[in-house]
Amino acid sequence: MSGPQHDPSLYRDRDQVAVRRALISVSDKTGLADLATALHDAGVEMISTGSTATAIRDVGVPVTDVSDVTGFPESLDGRVKTLHPSVHAGILADLRLASHERQLEDLGIAPFELVVVNLYPFRETVASGAPENDIIEQIDIGGPALVRASAKNHANVAVVVSPADYVRVIDEVATGGTRLELRRELAAEAFSHTAAYDASVAAWFVRDVKFPNTFSVSVRRENILRYGENAQQEAALYRQQLGNGIAQAVLLGGKEMSYNNY
Repeated sequence: MSGPQHDPSLYRDRDQVAVRRALISVSDKTGLADLATALHDAGVEMISTGSTATAIRDVGVPVTDVSDVTGFPESLDGRVKTLHPSVHAGILADLRLASHERQLEDLGIAPFELVVVNLYPFRETVASGAPENDIIEQIDIGGPALVRASAKNHANVAVVVSPADYVRVIDEVATGGTRLELRRELAAEAFSHTAAYDASVAAWFVRDVKFPNTFSVSVRRENILRYGENAQQEAALYRQQLGNGIAQAVLLGGKEMSYNNY
């Protein structure tokens, strides 16, 4: 089964997208106050969930609870917050298509041009030695759905999964809107983020299986090395997201390590 096909001539160009409405739901609150303040100063309406909404209000920035948008309360100890058509239709609508624009109008749903989400700290909870039930509660469901939906629709929506990207997004919002080039970069990072997250969850579930049918490994670049096996070659060091090893070692003195040092 495949997705719907549209005549290419029906798509309208959308390079720079002005940001009028943002959905923010973050576990890591780093930089949130500055982000919310900058978006408010740029005239952006913010929709948020739970503790994120509280943190935004605490710095004096107005924000709308997502339950006011969906007409449905956050439920099941926070397991169900953003899993609602009023949220996902506003993210997934491809406004290059007049038909999608009309459908949103008919449904009374406003689009989102910016989605800021980072996921529950699953890996950190595993590393802390927490009991199994606590680890399972840190398997994010709504967050990855928001991230993937936004990244799929990067023609219309900028998705941000890392506080490290806040400044450049704020700069573009303040100067008229996000560029397609940036939205593509953010979408690539977003899909990498959710893929790594799911790989860590899958690896945890098969941790006691001797030979699982599928073994997912999530690795992240730790640094760029001085050179590869030979001086004219380039190399980088990647480490697994779960577990410990030499890649986590701290260099106390001397030159930066090369490929052969590892």
